[in-house]
This record gives sequence, structure tokens and C-alpha cells, in this order.
Amino acid sequence: MLVNLSDVLTSQGKVVQTEVELELDSLRTRMGEFPIVSREPVRFTFTNIGVDKARIEGGVTLTFETRCDRCLTEVLTKLKLTFDRIVTSPESVAEEDEDSRECMEGYQLDTEAFVQNEILVNWPVKILCKEECKGVCPVCGQNRNLGDCGCDTFVPDPRMAVIKDIFNANKEV
Repeated sequence: MLVNLSDVLTSQGKVVQTEVELELDSLRTRMGEFPIVSREPVRFTFTNIGVDKARIEGGVTLTFETRCDRCLTEVLTKLKLTFDRIVTSPESVAEEDEDSRECMEGYQLDTEAFVQNEILVNWPVKILCKEECKGVCPVCGQNRNLGDCGCDTFVPDPRMAVIKDIFNANKEV
């Protein structure tokens, strides 16, 4: 959805508050697709802070259907976003404002692209079903949180591989 910011960008001291329904139903990244299972309207406050500049403040809470990074079970991930960004009008010539224009189409803010960028910036580095998640067995792939599979998971020290080769070469059959 596009929100017109021409009044805010051109009127000194102008403040506009609004709520926008998010049309985004899932987040698609290189990591996969994460459906949004619950959302609330995005709250925006647009404030003129100078000639051709506006501050965008607000927030939203979203819940995504994700998977645990260790055991791959489904996990609901709640993401509470609060943002405070500055955007400029298309006539502004300052070079440092290039990042602020990526969600702007002329004098209009693309709220979907803006919120998607905020989600990507605030996405958790690691998603776990619980802090003490044991993950999956590297041999058979069973979820170790559900029980022990009995597989031999001993990994020899790679620094000792040369000594092992010496013993194997001198072994009598």
C-alpha cells in the first residue's frame, strides 16, 4: 500500500498518524518462505523535521511460522518491530539519503516494502524451539529431543588421522 507523504514533506512541523493493514502474507527470502500467522495493523507517525525531510516512527507485531534451526520442528516466532527512519523527498539532492529512498515512489511510501525491509533487518540470527534443543542425529536424522537413537556419533580428532594411518599401514593381517 502506498501512503502519500507530500503534505508531511512540504509542511513545516506537520505530523500525521495512521494505521495501515499489512497485505503481506508471508516473508520470502533465500532462507525459505515464512507464512505470517498473526498480524496487527502497522502504526505510523510521520513528522516533518526540516526541508524535504520526514521522520517515520511506528511499529507492528507479527508472528511467523518458522522451523527450529537445530531440530527442524515448527516454531511460532513473534517479531515485535519498532522503527525510526528518516526519508527525503525526490527533490532532495543529498547523497547520504539514497538508503531512505528505496521504499519511496516519488512522494509516496511503499509500506509493504518498508515493513519487509524492517523484518529482514530485525530477523533473529538463530531460531530455536527451546534453549536446550539437542538437534537431529547426524547419522540417522532423528530428532534427539524425542529420544536417543543409539547411533555411534563418535568423531575422531582430525589431528590424529596421520597417526591412525601409520598404525593401519603397519598392521599385520
